[in-house]
Amino acid sequence: MKLLHLSDLHLGKRLNECSLLEDQSYILGEILRIAREEAPDAALLCGDLYDKAAPPAEAVALFDDFLVRLSALTQVFLLSGNHDSPERVAFGGRLMEKSGVHVAPVYAGHVEPVTLRDAWGEVHVYLLPFVKPAHVRRFFPETEIASWTDAVAAALGEMHPDPAARSVLAAHLMAAGSQRCESEEIYVGDAEAVDTAVFAPFDYVALGHLHGPQKAGRETVRYCGSPLKYSFSEAGQQKSVTVVELREKGNTAVRTVPLRPLRDLVELRGSYEELMRRSFYENTTWQQDYTRITLTDEQPIPDGARRLQTVYHGLLRLDYDNSRTRAVWQAEEAAQPEQKTPLELLGELYEKQNGQPMSEAQRAFAAALVQEVWEGEA
Repeated sequence: MKLLHLSDLHLGKRLNECSLLEDQSYILGEILRIAREEAPDAALLCGDLYDKAAPPAEAVALFDDFLVRLSALTQVFLLSGNHDSPERVAFGGRLMEKSGVHVAPVYAGHVEPVTLRDAWGEVHVYLLPFVKPAHVRRFFPETEIASWTDAVAAALGEMHPDPAARSVLAAHLMAAGSQRCESEEIYVGDAEAVDTAVFAPFDYVALGHLHGPQKAGRETVRYCGSPLKYSFSEAGQQKSVTVVELREKGNTAVRTVPLRPLRDLVELRGSYEELMRRSFYENTTWQQDYTRITLTDEQPIPDGARRLQTVYHGLLRLDYDNSRTRAVWQAEEAAQPEQKTPLELLGELYEKQNGQPMSEAQRAFAAALVQEVWEGEA
């Protein structure tokens, strides 16, 4: 059973107010090319299909075209992420199932698997859209759900995957110990992190939410990452499509196929003279790329951004790093109090008042309260 693992398309996203629709259309075409070459049995789209809950019409049209073309090549499984509206994504799901497109409904306390078959038997695919503890808690009133891990554990515990068969989970969440990027939405510090031990019953776990391709604990619990670089913190990443091959029970192989964008996202650093000289002597394609330039000149370059844009046509951001800016940064850092999460601040207050730290049970209870306040349900 061969699967393509995709996520975090973020269709409709803008980078420094620059539309990425042309770049997204190109990379979706590259994904379709890979799908034709790989001939998978199914493709998993693990959330954040759009960048906003109410995406622009152009983004919806782009995804509609992609979905039609992908479903002509293979079965498609998709679910909503934290940037999506679960109701919008789930609309028409039962009708689309007739075309081989399986859409996760709005979470209602139960997940019904879709069963695929190959030479080694059945593969059960479970789709878990992005959920918060408050979403799950209402369906399990007798279960103590004080954290994101508790919530996901409750949702997965209800699935009861067959231990003798192969089971695949597609979900959108933050796995503990994973590496974030600047463009990802963070809730309450690390409170949303889910302990990867809860994924033990599944042969492969296809995750969405984080933009950097990476494993989460074991090799078969993975983020495929976003297909494009959506922040300068991702400039050094190699974007890819993850290909999963499930053979007999216990034998799963994972590999990646690189994705080449229409325009890359790069960071350049040096003096104004160095960068202009480099552009003159080097025959480069990165002059068209989305670029962040950090100038090291001690004095600001008059009209520097406009002058650099005559060569670096994709310049989106211009910064300076010199003795003056470093002095300003140091002064700002000294004036700023240490950044701590609400849970850390509450823990410090408790310890000062009681002469001892909170117990694990108290910390879990406090974390649940912080999440409820964050979700506007306290």
